[in-house]
Amino acid sequence: MQQRKGISRRRFIQTSAGAVAAFTIVPRHVLGQGQTPPSETFGAALIGCGGQGNGTFGGLGPDMKKLAICDVKFLDHADNKTVYTDFRRVLERKDIDVVAIATPPHWHALISIAAMEAGKDVLCEKPMTRFIAEGRAVAEAERRTGRIFQVGTYGRFGADRRKRKIMASGLIKDNSVVYIQRGGFKVREWSGVVNAKPQTPPRSLDWDMYCGPSPLRPFHPHRFGGSHRGYWDYEGGGLTDMGQHYFDGFSYMYARDDTSPVEIEPHAPVAHPEACGMWGWVEMKYADGLTLVFDSGEWGQPYDRRQPRDIRMEDLDAESQEKLKAMPDPEPLVSFPDAIRTRKRAGGNADVSHRCVCLMHLANIAIRVGRKIQYDPVRERIVGDEQANRLVNQPMRAPWRL
Repeated sequence: MQQRKGISRRRFIQTSAGAVAAFTIVPRHVLGQGQTPPSETFGAALIGCGGQGNGTFGGLGPDMKKLAICDVKFLDHADNKTVYTDFRRVLERKDIDVVAIATPPHWHALISIAAMEAGKDVLCEKPMTRFIAEGRAVAEAERRTGRIFQVGTYGRFGADRRKRKIMASGLIKDNSVVYIQRGGFKVREWSGVVNAKPQTPPRSLDWDMYCGPSPLRPFHPHRFGGSHRGYWDYEGGGLTDMGQHYFDGFSYMYARDDTSPVEIEPHAPVAHPEACGMWGWVEMKYADGLTLVFDSGEWGQPYDRRQPRDIRMEDLDAESQEKLKAMPDPEPLVSFPDAIRTRKRAGGNADVSHRCVCLMHLANIAIRVGRKIQYDPVRERIVGDEQANRLVNQPMRAPWRL
């Protein structure tokens, strides 16, 4: 990630060496991998202090000492001791072990990567990213740094492990499952305002920093706060706002954590280039035949191509059922609070969360270009459609970059 104001990646790493040791009687890096310190207090920071901020910070778990808060709206009372407007100042602090990120999604990837490179564990609010390539970059940073990462939704933690076992077994040869999510996407609620008259930003708001890697648009109140969800610059409408909640459990139960759909077809009106808007449904097909449908119920005719159909034990012959019984059950998922203490990988880690949010990104890409798209889940590229493929890895405003 390109740093601003002369702070290089090398300096991030140098100034963060040993940062995992703060506020413990015995430093965790001294105890070694997988060990738990006698004292369980962690120095923590919250980056992004809007409506969801305190809830995200609470997800860090017990024994967190909040040492810093950071938000671009704090220009009038930033003090460089506990209150910041620039997340990089927070990540330089060696007494902070863990960060909760509750900024708008266009900042999620860059801050998550920088935090892990600075030696911090990360709980990042959903949706994990703004576009597909960001998710792969976060997953690579998680592996490279050995830090703990969890996206801020726990849908998979209550999911059906028995169904996961069946779907992951490889014993189903003809997968005709049809999973339909009807409604709950807040499509109209999180639609953007078109042709809004520019206004002057509040004095306390660093609007340039708010926009960050996204285009520097004229300020309008609807682009700030919760309604930022209605603009492609910052999020992806109600679909990405709610989708990662709904489909985290789906991705786990139906064993989709290491792949993506190969064909995505939208039913929606022409999309605005800046403002998220209405859509009806999106049908997504996996290579093995499983069909996933998002049906908003807020525009056009409801989806009626296929009826829901779940997986059943009867889909397996007697021999396959016996093989399934002999297979081990899926291991319990590790929560974020347990992961940062045991150093085991979190259940909602970057790899699985990336594949989950890709569902919403692919649906939005199809809606934005207004046609069916084909996707290669291995190369993570759209096939034969360069206009759509440009939305997979979108440019960032200089000097920011992945």
